[in-house]
Parts: sequence; structure tokens; C-alpha cells
Amino acid sequence: MRTTRTVPARPVLFTALAVTTAGALLLTPHTASADPQPVTREGAGVEAQRAARAPESAAQRALTAAQSTTGAVRGYPREQVLTPDPENPADKSIKLGLTPYHGIAPKLNALQRLGDRVSVEVAGQSAGGHRLYLVTVTAPETAGQARAQERMRELIENAPATAAKSREIKASYKAPVFLNNNIHGNEWEGTDASLKLVEQLATAKDHKTRDLLSHSRLYFNITANPDGRIAGTRANANGFDLNRDFVTASQPEVRAMRQIEIDKQPAVMLDLHGYVNGTLIEPTTPPHGENYEYDLFLKNTYANALGMEAAVNGLGYTPAQDGVEPVQIPFRDQEEGWDDWPPIFTPQYAAFHGTVAAHTVEIPLQVNNDAYDSLPVEELRRRSAINVDVAGAAIRATLNFVQEKRTSLVADQIEVFRRGAAGAAQVPVSEETVPGVPGIGPEDVYTTDFPRAYVIPSGSTAAARLVDHLVANDVRVARAARDFRLGGRSYAKGSYVVDMHQPKRGLANVLLADGTDISDKVSVMYDISGWSLGRLWGATVEPVTSGNLTGVALRTVRKAARVGYVAPRGDLRLRLDDPQEIAALNSLLQHGVSVRRAADGSAIVPASARARAAAAAQSYDVVFDATRLTGTSALHRLRVAAAVTPGELFALREMNFEVTPVSTAVLNTGSFDWSTVDVLFVSAGLEYGGLTAAARGALEAFLDAGHGLVGRGVVGADLSTAAGLLAAKPVEGNGDANGVVRVVNSGPVTAGAPDHGFVYAPVWFTDLGPEVRVEQSYATGNPLVSGHWRALADGSGGPAAAAGQASVVSGPQTVLFGTEPLFRDHPKGEFAQVGRALFTVVGT
Repeated sequence: MRTTRTVPARPVLFTALAVTTAGALLLTPHTASADPQPVTREGAGVEAQRAARAPESAAQRALTAAQSTTGAVRGYPREQVLTPDPENPADKSIKLGLTPYHGIAPKLNALQRLGDRVSVEVAGQSAGGHRLYLVTVTAPETAGQARAQERMRELIENAPATAAKSREIKASYKAPVFLNNNIHGNEWEGTDASLKLVEQLATAKDHKTRDLLSHSRLYFNITANPDGRIAGTRANANGFDLNRDFVTASQPEVRAMRQIEIDKQPAVMLDLHGYVNGTLIEPTTPPHGENYEYDLFLKNTYANALGMEAAVNGLGYTPAQDGVEPVQIPFRDQEEGWDDWPPIFTPQYAAFHGTVAAHTVEIPLQVNNDAYDSLPVEELRRRSAINVDVAGAAIRATLNFVQEKRTSLVADQIEVFRRGAAGAAQVPVSEETVPGVPGIGPEDVYTTDFPRAYVIPSGSTAAARLVDHLVANDVRVARAARDFRLGGRSYAKGSYVVDMHQPKRGLANVLLADGTDISDKVSVMYDISGWSLGRLWGATVEPVTSGNLTGVALRTVRKAARVGYVAPRGDLRLRLDDPQEIAALNSLLQHGVSVRRAADGSAIVPASARARAAAAAQSYDVVFDATRLTGTSALHRLRVAAAVTPGELFALREMNFEVTPVSTAVLNTGSFDWSTVDVLFVSAGLEYGGLTAAARGALEAFLDAGHGLVGRGVVGADLSTAAGLLAAKPVEGNGDANGVVRVVNSGPVTAGAPDHGFVYAPVWFTDLGPEVRVEQSYATGNPLVSGHWRALADGSGGPAAAAGQASVVSGPQTVLFGTEPLFRDHPKGEFAQVGRALFTVVGT
């Protein structure tokens, strides 16, 4: 279930180091032949993939390449014997009478033996090291037939205008369907419903099943979150809610699902959740995602929802006898509060890869959280059995929908890609443009103005990271071979160009655009309302509203050019404006390199450590410039005690800090050894008033000894006040507010940070003492750029109240943040502020 709010980019490696004529070490760019290939789509040869991503004449090149593809492709079935996992009697599924994780591999082995329709592949590994199983169910295919399917799939995306006229596609393309289960680990039953259905499909002899499998490929992600399934937790082993991670893809499970979306290109998908009674089936209430083709999406999601509703209600469960309420469809049955605005959710993200019917389905009867611990086993198993039945009915109804509407679903997917490639206008929804969907009003109309292109100047670590992320999301990026002009502006050779005339323009825009302030559109939002990798990842991203790309010499990018560099002689300066620079610094300190702080907050590395610097430049793709600065105080490896959210813990470790989690409960045990840490970071789970006298005394002794505190939000500020550290009063804004905000950086902690930040329940600081430095302020006027931030009923707590107020403050051994610089891996460009803050409070 989506819950209401409660309060990595991996280091990239150089392919080689070369010596310039000046003797400097730098990264040699990848040549086309040396580019590492991503997970290749079946049947798409290298030339086909390159042609598909060429910046000009993409459709014709894709068609030619697809027609000539001769890459090796396996037919179906593709069976393999899975090694069993060790039996785990503590698996939380067992109590519910469901399939424990260790029981899945044996079941899949048995299912493959039932005939020639079931194939299993390992799509990846979870954060906790468990295999992710993708099961394909389809009629057998020879290698030649499989190649034909892949040629058609490539044509649909890469030459959609041609695909729309293809008789072969209309007659024989197998509609891809994606069934995603158990993304929230303690919402179990979709897994069991899918296993049950796979078994039925594997052996059914009736004409309907044979026809379905002859005209469809069904992909089942058996459990998207095995860590949580085993532990009975919503999150994975890293503590991440995977159904909030699709913009950033920080977690391995999400990257695996992303690759499934790219490789399989499903026209229809279900994401099975729990628990809402009666069963909740999307489409949603407003606001609707403004970057996808909502007219096509709404038409199909509403029609399929009606079929699922009939199937679930047709099971015969009643409120009086079974505790099961009738199905609800938010678009029809609710005013607001269950929206599809952010692309962080699986179905909303899928829409950008051509899925024209994607649903969250919330099955009805709660068995997790308090219910899991309080209800008798017999009742839990009764509820789980009903939930499996409901999930199965929803899946079967969806398959019936696909079987009936295959041709139009594929045609609508082609139209999504055609509009993107052609730069065509979106079609606003209305009862005329989306016939058969009642109740459409102006409140449902959300569209956007796509720029002609985005330009990302090269040369920075942040730009390279952003480009690699775009490419990983199947967004097409090119690089200028020479200086050029576009939209009346000049750009340098090497700049990256995202041509917005591309099939997945919606995804490109949703990642790079500023977003929209929708505060006046709806009164409440389900989750985050603003996000922008363009504003929050530290790279410069320039939208170009008009212009002609024909004369621009562009080369398709498969991987960003590396920027790592080490000056050939003298001492070295490492800027600390980027999380990868902080990670590189911590790596040097871990290896015993003597590093000093410069007055501007950067790190000075002695010439004697050039070899170590070269290794760090290679690992983290960062620049060590020559400098004559000698630095002031010495920097030391930091050991951080952290009472923080899982996302913040992940970000700290991503920056190579040595982190020990703490909390009120941990400190109250009396076993925590403060001598093992140097600094404390607090944002959640540590309240001064909840500490025992002994725990309070130990904390105060740590701080009195000069160890620093970095705090975020009210929790961090309250601890600072209780400990008598910094005279600053935290003011809470609207707790439901979130989004991208304009900020003004004015201190060494925020030096080099972007001029935009992220807030989630924003905080600002007033009544500042004379020793307090304002490091950053909310911009004047309306600081909100995109998101949802309203004043409270009494007029307080809104963006107008925050305007011009301090958002980050510092003083002796303390830094306090009112923004969210480490939120869910979203604001990458903000991470370094926290790194600087940790080093600053120790240095004071």
C-alpha cells in the first residue's frame, strides 16, 4: 500500500589513464568500439541499438537496422535449474500460509518441468543479496520467431510511424504484459497469486489459454522485494521504500525493474499491493502526471479497471460474511488524495516506457504491521487466502483485457512513441478525446510544454553522473562534436544534447524539467510533488525552447565522457562541491593521506600523495587541480554517529563516511561507546527528553568535549537547543509541504551548492544568536519552484512565511539544516553540504 507521509550513483571507473603533453593524468574518453554495452535487448544488435539512438534520421536508421538484425537470440522456453536457497524458518511469509522466499526457487524449477511455456531468468539481486526471479510465460518460439518479435519491438519504439503501418506487428506481435509483485515486502500475496496462475497457464489446454499465449508474453516479477518478504518489512535491506525510488533508481531492485521495463517494453502492467478495503484499483484522482500521454493512459486504465472490478466483486466475498468491501476506483469514486503525479511509483514510471495501462492494485484484507502480530494465525491465513484470490482475479481480468484489446493496446503504445519522436502535441483529456470514461473535467487536464532540447555543459562530475543516469533510463543523449548555436545561444564543443524529439521524451522531461507548482490545484498530495534532477543533481541543465538541430554535429552517447584529472606537479586541490568529491576525500583519509582544509572549504592534498589522488580520481571521476594553497587545519577520517532516516544513512555511506547508527533506544542501553565516534548527525529517532539520565550525561560529555553536531529538521534543532549549542529557533512550515525551492547560499558550508534545494516538511530558523552564521536562506518572493506547499488554515507555515528566512545555520561545533539535502537520493547536488558540515563541526 502507498502510505501517507510520515515523518548510489556508483563510483564510475576510468577505462584508462593517459599522460598529456604536460604530463598530467587524465581520463581518456571511451571510443565507440570501447563503449561498455548495457544489458542488450534481445535480438537488437549493436548497430541496431546505435541507429536507434542516433540524433538524426532515427526512424529510418532504426528501420534499416531492425530489418538487418542478425544477433543471436534464444527462443522460448529458456529453462534453467535454480539452486535452492537455505531453508529459513523465520521467513515471515510462513505464518500467513504463503510461500516463503526459500520455497520460490523449487517451485519455479517444478513449473519449468510442466511443459514448454514457462521460462525463468534471474533479473538481478536485492540489496540483501537475494535473487530476483523474472518468469516468462508464452507459447514456444523458435530462435527465428524470437528474433522477429525483437525486431518488431525495436521498430515500435525506434520507428513508430513505420510500426503503425506494419501488418506484421498487427498480426503477430506478442503484446508484452508485466505483473509486478511484492514491491512492498510485507504486502505478500501477489507473489502467491502469480505462482498459482503461472502453474495454471503452464498446463491449460483450452483454446483461450493457447490463444492468449500465442499473442502475448507474460512477465512475472515474482517478488520485487525478497528482503522485505523474508523480514516482513515494507522496505528492502537498505531501508528503502522501492516504490518511491524510480526517479533515482538508487536500489538494485529498482534498477532491475527499470531494465525489465526497457527490455520487455510492456504495454500493460499491474503492481500488486495491499491493503485497502475495498480493493483499490487505479486510475487515480488528480493531479495526473503532466509528462505522459494521459489520454491514451486513462482510456486503457479505466477500461481495464472496470474489468478487474467485475472480476473481484464477482468472487462473491461480502462485507458481512468475509469483511471484504466492494472495489473502489479512485478516478470514479474519490475527489482527491490518491494521485499519479510523481513518477516515483512503479505504474507511473512504466508509462514513460510505453505502458498504456498500468495500475496499482491494493488487495483488501490487512495482514501486516499490527495485524500480523495481534491476529490469530487462523484469521491471518483466512485473510491471506482471500487476498490471493482477489489478486488472482485482478490478474486474470487483466489478461482477458489484453487478449481482447491486444491490437489497440499495441497501437496506443506505438502512438506514445510516435508523438515523442515527432514532437507532436499532447492531447488534453476530455469526454470527447477519451470516450467511454465518464466524469472527466478540467481538473483532470494536465499537460506540459516540452522544450526543443536540453543542453548539459560537460566537464563536471555532476554532468557525467546525470548523463549516465539518463542513458540508463533509455533517454537518448548526444554530444556536440564542435561548437554550436541553438535557440539563439552558443554552446561549447562537448556539450551534451537531449533532443526532445525522441520516443521517451516524457521521461527525459520528467527527469530534467523544473516541474510545476501545483499548490493551488489540489488540497492534499499523496507523496512528493516536486523533483528535478536538472535542479538538484549539481549539473547545469539548460532548456532550449526552440531551434533546429539539423546542423548541429552530434554523436550518440552511450556513456558520459570521464572528467577525472590529476595535475602533473605540485600540491593538489580537491573541491568539495559534489558527493563524489567527498567520497574521494574520505578515501584518501582512509588511506592515511595527510589532507588539509583550505580557507574556501576545499581539500589540499600534498604532491607526495599524487598516486593516491590518481587512484581516487579514477574511482570517483573527480578533478585534482594544481594549487599553491597550503591549507589550514588538518582533516581527519570521521566516524559519524547517525540518528537518521534510511535515505540519509545510505547517502552518508555513499560518501564514504564511517557511520554507526544510533537512536534513543540504543543510547539508553548504556552500551554505546562515544569514544568510537567523532561527530553526531541527528534528524530522526533521537530525542533528548527520551534519554535516561545516564544516556543524557554521556551525550553531553561527548558534546562538551568539542565533538560536533549536525542536525536536520526540528529533531536535530531541538537536540541542539536542549544541549545548549546554538541559539536558533526552528519554525515548522506546513508538514504536508514538499518540493524544489530556490535558495541563496552565503556561507562556507553551502559554498558550491546549487541555488535550488529540496524540502519535505520545511523548516527555517529565527531568533538567531550573535554567534550564528546564516549559511543559506530561502529565496525572497515565492521560493517554491515545483511541488505542493500551502499555508496552514491560520495563514502560517507557507512559502511566503519562509521567504528570506534562514534555511541552514551554523555556529561553534554545530550546523542545522531546515532543508532536506539527503532526501531519498534525490538531491545529489546537495549531499556535499552535509559532508562539508561534518568536517566543519569537527574542525571547530
